[in-house]
Amino acid sequence: MSDTTAPLHPARPVSRLQNRHIIMIALGGGIGAGLFVGSSAAIAAAGPAVLLAFIAVGMLVMLIMRMLGEMVTANPGKGSFIEYIRLAHGNGAAFTAGWLYWFFWLVALGSEAIAGAILLHDWINLPVWVLATTLIVALKLINLAAVHIFGECEFWLSLVKVVSIVLFVAAGGLYVAHLFGPGVPVTRNVLGHGGIFPHGMVAMVSIIPSVLFTMIGSEIATVAAGESADPARNAARVTRTIGLRLTLFNSLSIAMILMIVPWTDVVPGHSPFISALEIMGIPGAALFMQIVVLTAVISCMNSSLYITSRVLAELARHNDAPALLQRYGRQNTPVNAIIANSIAGGIVAFSSILAPGTVFAFLLSCSGGVILLVYSLIVTAYLVTRRQARTAGQRAAFRLPFFPAINIATLGAVILIFAAMAFDPHQRMIAVASLGTSIFFVLIHVIRCRLRTAA
Repeated sequence: MSDTTAPLHPARPVSRLQNRHIIMIALGGGIGAGLFVGSSAAIAAAGPAVLLAFIAVGMLVMLIMRMLGEMVTANPGKGSFIEYIRLAHGNGAAFTAGWLYWFFWLVALGSEAIAGAILLHDWINLPVWVLATTLIVALKLINLAAVHIFGECEFWLSLVKVVSIVLFVAAGGLYVAHLFGPGVPVTRNVLGHGGIFPHGMVAMVSIIPSVLFTMIGSEIATVAAGESADPARNAARVTRTIGLRLTLFNSLSIAMILMIVPWTDVVPGHSPFISALEIMGIPGAALFMQIVVLTAVISCMNSSLYITSRVLAELARHNDAPALLQRYGRQNTPVNAIIANSIAGGIVAFSSILAPGTVFAFLLSCSGGVILLVYSLIVTAYLVTRRQARTAGQRAAFRLPFFPAINIATLGAVILIFAAMAFDPHQRMIAVASLGTSIFFVLIHVIRCRLRTAA
């Protein structure tokens, strides 16, 4: 048998991820540069109501992760969540979900490479394209190494983000409590500029898609759990608590910002964390946040390359991608998939330099909302899987209360987010392009099936 058909788990000692790696991969996946910088646009658009949006989205992520965790616990060792969609809905849904998810994170890899290069350019006087290429090559080498090396790198990168948020919340709490500094008029900052809903409820709903995209990525942990010594237990453990932890981290951070900085002073594109740190009089705020944001960018790139390579290799094993992409190397890493994704991510990065207003903007639009379809398929897959388990008398792994009402409500929330994008003039094109991307992959699957039937 050739290398292109090498098994997923060769009969040699393999590297494993530890539980601490998986926890930090999950936390790191849901805490990105979008929180540290992108949240400024959401605050400026909705005012204090942005906190309600973060809490609502956190609850949504919590439910989706819980559903995913219970499916993994009931049928451990299947692979990524794409395989659970396959079990519930068949090959067509798995093909579409797999390629959409791959596309989403591939575009993220390229765009984050450019963002990281721009940050590094302030310190290293090299062309942005050189720095972006260097970042991609460095992370490719990390991912080609044993999986525990990837896990160790992601552990420390995510730890920087988590510790930064904890320190920020702690310092903010002390400042708000007047334990240091001149104090701050919390009530006036939060309520004195138009109240909780200065732009109405519609403004809060309209920012929910943007808030969701700052918290996407925790589902990567379920794939990482599959490369640990006890996949079912680790997946159950991390999915049971990760949604609550993310909600607390994000919501407490935003709450501190709103209490310390008048929301009318928040400038879109400028980190509100820097503004809060400067008001508190903490020296080196700008440099500190620049390091944290760079860490978040590199962490996102690292996770993007990891998840795209696993999904691509998994698709290849089901003949949904070229067979050579399923080849695993000596360190039990999908060598060809990692190389292919690093090249493709580099192409996306270069498109942002060569054609930022056309090709790159088109890719961003096409990938922006596809994650919503993937999440919808996870929710419906849970519905099918749990009903199948009930029929077979296997209910132990499924404990989510209020079934199926809670699942239908979750699906309705995902649909509402997409509708909010469609009605928002600033995000309408992303919704339309993302829908077009989904239809494109569905058509590809239909054409492939017909060609195989004809042959």
